[in-house]
Amino acid sequence: MPIDVLICDQLPIVRNGISAILAPEEDIRVIDSTDSGIHAMMIARTRRPHVIITSLALDGLSGLEMIKRLRKEDISPAPRIVAFTMDDSDDVISALLHAGVTGLLVKEVDHAEMVSAVHAAARGQMMLAPRVAERLVGWFRRQDSRPEGSLQPVAAALTPRERQVLSLIARGRSTEQVAVDLAIGIATVRTHVYRLRNKLELRDRAQLVSFAYRSGVMQMATADG
Repeated sequence: MPIDVLICDQLPIVRNGISAILAPEEDIRVIDSTDSGIHAMMIARTRRPHVIITSLALDGLSGLEMIKRLRKEDISPAPRIVAFTMDDSDDVISALLHAGVTGLLVKEVDHAEMVSAVHAAARGQMMLAPRVAERLVGWFRRQDSRPEGSLQPVAAALTPRERQVLSLIARGRSTEQVAVDLAIGIATVRTHVYRLRNKLELRDRAQLVSFAYRSGVMQMATADG
């Protein structure tokens, strides 16, 4: 079954460009495109796209607000959302991750990254553009504040392997890359991610990434080796 995709951006040239990138992919089908955040929500309710690709600049309703509202909608299955933006500042990255995006790209994204992001999102896997992943790591290293105290005991209760997997995901590594880095099977990585989501009561990988940076898991994983 093809991956149904909805594309959202104010500019027709951007929407058409993304459609052109995805068109040759046999397992991806662009079902619609729009410049309106409100219209995007209506399409999501009626046509149930598997993946929504959106910029932050939309008419009527911003991309960020649309993402937040869609996360509250009773849509099954819930669409995975890939956001792309020119602004990769700490505030924007944090807002998007907390809103629940499954992929985060910058507008300089190339053909391969866009296709990979759609495939990863359809599988429920987080994909961050390399520049975004670098900024996340840089942001974490610059923080003077301690991890949130209420989350530290939860992070400490994870196994060393769970913390390793979580820290790699937080650095933007794919399931396949985590498997290679830790010399374990892809199915084992997926099992760890599933257990982490259940144990931490988190909805998706975006929330896992947020938890990793807020709880001190990144330091713990380094200490675990």
